[in-house]
Amino acid sequence: MSRQSITQTKKPKNRKQLYLSDGPKTKEKAPYLEPFKFIARLFSPYWLACIPLSAIIIVVWHTAVAAQNNVEITVQGTSEVANLQGYLNMIWVLIAAILVIFMNAGFCMLETGLCRQKNAVNILAKNLIVFALASIAYWMIGYSLMFGQGNPFIGAGGWFLSGTSETYGLKPFPEGLPVPVHFLFQVAFAGTAATIVSGAVAERIKFVDFLIFSLVLTGISYPITGHWAWGGGWLGTLGFKDFAGSTVVHLVGGCAALTGAAILGPRLGKYNSDGRINAMPGHNLGIATLGCLILWIGWFGFNPGSELAVNQAVPYIAVTTNLAGAAGGIAATVTSWLKDGKPDLSMIINGILAGLVAITAGCNLVSYWGAVAIGIIAGIIVVYAVSLFDNLKIDDPVGAVSVHLVNGIWGTLAVGIFADPNIPIAPSEGAVAGLFHGNFSLIITQIIGIVSVAAFTLILSAIVWMALKSTLGIRVGQDEEMEGLDVGEHGMEAYSGFVKETDFLMGSPSGGMSGEVRSSSEI
Repeated sequence: MSRQSITQTKKPKNRKQLYLSDGPKTKEKAPYLEPFKFIARLFSPYWLACIPLSAIIIVVWHTAVAAQNNVEITVQGTSEVANLQGYLNMIWVLIAAILVIFMNAGFCMLETGLCRQKNAVNILAKNLIVFALASIAYWMIGYSLMFGQGNPFIGAGGWFLSGTSETYGLKPFPEGLPVPVHFLFQVAFAGTAATIVSGAVAERIKFVDFLIFSLVLTGISYPITGHWAWGGGWLGTLGFKDFAGSTVVHLVGGCAALTGAAILGPRLGKYNSDGRINAMPGHNLGIATLGCLILWIGWFGFNPGSELAVNQAVPYIAVTTNLAGAAGGIAATVTSWLKDGKPDLSMIINGILAGLVAITAGCNLVSYWGAVAIGIIAGIIVVYAVSLFDNLKIDDPVGAVSVHLVNGIWGTLAVGIFADPNIPIAPSEGAVAGLFHGNFSLIITQIIGIVSVAAFTLILSAIVWMALKSTLGIRVGQDEEMEGLDVGEHGMEAYSGFVKETDFLMGSPSGGMSGEVRSSSEI
């Protein structure tokens, strides 16, 4: 072969020679590649890379959707979805339980701030230990008395949390909550009922008597009436509505607090023989306000958590709860301003709490407007209730009876008045209607529930308080009350080194009246 023929058969050196060569191969490829060459000139390499990437995303997306549809219609897929819903419910109720337990910090701050500094340690100790006592008493017998499958009056079985879901009337997981989660949420409510009592009997009760009474309340009294309404008892069967505890928790705590305050008697110097009432202001309204805010936040576990599931009702309940608390605070501010000439901070605090207590029974049954109306009425009621109990010479240092008992009653009645079958979360069948929506029978059922629970709690509480009074004596001595329960009951002071009211009334331990007496005897 000649050099010339070899040269003619060589491949072109570059792409330009490929397009311009006269060989038959070149004529076939040049028109085919020309459109791609034109596109390459219009777009950068990054844009060109997006074309196959977009195709891949579309294919994967379509495959995932098709796979999801296939999973949902299989038995295994349905089980997985149910388990996921069950775990979500469990986690939410656990978080709600923690929020309710944290309310104990709110009660600590609120009650301590509204009382005098010489009793601060005593109040803090009571509020701290009461949840520990409630946890043990409720674990031993309280939970079984409340949710055990006994009879319409009292539950039984599964003591010491030893039963299964069926023992306590719970559906098996994932349809229902696991027993430990349900217990933890419910014991937080039991502790709240006992904490209410602490504020009403503050500054003059013996520490040991309060501990004993708290054990009886959380282990026996509260679970029995709770069984009536929440544990499958006769009130629930009757149609009584108390979603999160205006009666079951707050009225019960309020009744126990009322009997304790009445049997204890007022603090020294509170009421004069001529009928005048002496103010005994709290020593730290800053921490009292902080306590109110903690309780307000905790209520978002108290009420929405009582749904015991994750669904669209949870945020709705949170909104009605917040609206009622806000309306109660505003109404109490205006009422105290008009009544006493000044907006009293303690009344603002109690107004917010009164609105929250009142909405607790019907937070899942009333409209937003109904929640605001319930809160407004609660805020007005609490201001006048405080004055009423003072006129009756029932000394309640923090207004616990006015907030929890009075507005627990109002909140339970309000369900029978404002229950709205047209709210967004109302069930399609069996929606609850109150008096404003043509149903008169519900308010009668609510009254039956209030009277029965109140009567039982008042009678049992009075028996326990009188028994303690006749055996151990429930009140500290006069000297100890004047000096403060911090020193007499606990041997310490919350504000060591600060000047106290006692220093002016009876002298400090290092000087004052008692010191002068010792000096005189030595002379």
